[in-house]
Amino acid sequence: MTFSVLGLVLIASVAHAVWNLAAKSVSGKGYSFVLAYHGLSAVLLAPVAIVLIATGDQPLNWALVGAAVLSAVFHIAYSVSLQAGYDHAPLGVVYPTARGTGPVVTIIIAVTFLGERPTLAEVAGAFIVIAGIAVVTVRPRAGGESPTSGSGLRRGLAWGGLIGAFIACYTLWDDFAVNHISDSPLLYFAVSEACVGLLMAAGIVALPGGMTRRADFRTILTDHKRALVTVAILSPVAYVLVLFAMQRAPVALVAPVRETSIIIGTLLAWWFFGEKNIALKIVGACVVVAGIGLIALG
Repeated sequence: MTFSVLGLVLIASVAHAVWNLAAKSVSGKGYSFVLAYHGLSAVLLAPVAIVLIATGDQPLNWALVGAAVLSAVFHIAYSVSLQAGYDHAPLGVVYPTARGTGPVVTIIIAVTFLGERPTLAEVAGAFIVIAGIAVVTVRPRAGGESPTSGSGLRRGLAWGGLIGAFIACYTLWDDFAVNHISDSPLLYFAVSEACVGLLMAAGIVALPGGMTRRADFRTILTDHKRALVTVAILSPVAYVLVLFAMQRAPVALVAPVRETSIIIGTLLAWWFFGEKNIALKIVGACVVVAGIGLIALG
């Protein structure tokens, strides 16, 4: 991986970490908030997409639309399963399992089935990055806190594995789309965001609990404007940069480096919100930096 591509992914990681911090300020309104920021992102990206299509630089065809629809389904499945996992299993099990499983599955499929051949140093670096992420996401129990029950652990591993599988699905599919279907990650993502917004808007009408979700949606528009705008801008910036990186480097390397957003996010959470266990987080961050160094030099 070249330093320029590595820079793209790391900038994307910072943007991803910042928008996740903003999203944490909105609690209990998961589906409605996801719909709101995806919808606003689609609106903001629409003029860019129109210019790309009108100038003839990037044609809009059925293949691109179909790819964007499938990407939207994978991203929605990820978002919904993530919320469900947090509701039904311990966060400390679900989160590290999901973020670790996604890159590992991506690497295995990319190397085994897609013919990617990263060097031994790059592969080692990728797995070192994942190990560092695992260190950061470990949550040591306080002295009086009871350990996670066997059933809670099993539920957490199951939900985390499912979420990780969806991460791998949208990562691998989007990599295929920007390399074989659309030359423009920006247009592809703009169409995908529009599909996410339309599908989730249909869900807020058709699915059970729609009235509550619509009320939550109105509350978000009035009471959480800053978080909404922050996420709606930084989320597309982060992922479009990743899509550009996928056109220039193997997805088996982009996927684990992208997860450095976890390191950045936890350090920002310590800085702004005083989260504990900073020593362990610094150790994990150093491990991740070592892995990134191997990837860059490999």
